[in-house]
Amino acid sequence: MGSMKVTLCAGAAALFAVLTPAAYAADGGGISVNPASPDPGAEVALRVTGCAERTASAVSAAFVSEVKLSVTGADGTLVGESRIRSSLAVGAYEVMVICGEDKRTVSLPVGRPPSAPASPVAPVKAGGGGAAAHLTTADDDTRTTGPGAAQTVTGLVLAGVAATAVALRRARRSRRTD
Repeated sequence: MGSMKVTLCAGAAALFAVLTPAAYAADGGGISVNPASPDPGAEVALRVTGCAERTASAVSAAFVSEVKLSVTGADGTLVGESRIRSSLAVGAYEVMVICGEDKRTVSLPVGRPPSAPASPVAPVKAGGGGAAAHLTTADDDTRTTGPGAAQTVTGLVLAGVAATAVALRRARRSRRTD
């Protein structure tokens, strides 16, 4: 039964990985940025593959400073971290990675700045302060629509895997008691 659990878990993890959208920016010559579309003030992680050097640097008008990249493992992937300028305007910014004589670029879309938290304007008789007005608006898509196709399929597959695991366990237990 131990190998069955591993097989089921591995299958569920593989399915989840296939159905989950990637969190990395589009690959620009082996450059990936996580998150793919950061907000101003957010921290980002850079990964660069295919560079023969053990160190490199990345520069962008979006970063608060130059990013120093260094090798982390045997595969030669260079990694580094930076922060997006908090005063940055929404838009796409070029990230250039300098690896020896090689220069590569990727476009980094910077999302919208975080909005200020809503404050109550007037008390609401139902309670909840000013938050109640925000919860009743029809503009909230999550209240009017259900899960998407990917989430539905994932849920059905995981439910099927769980039902199969329960059935196999019952069958095994009944064979032991007979």
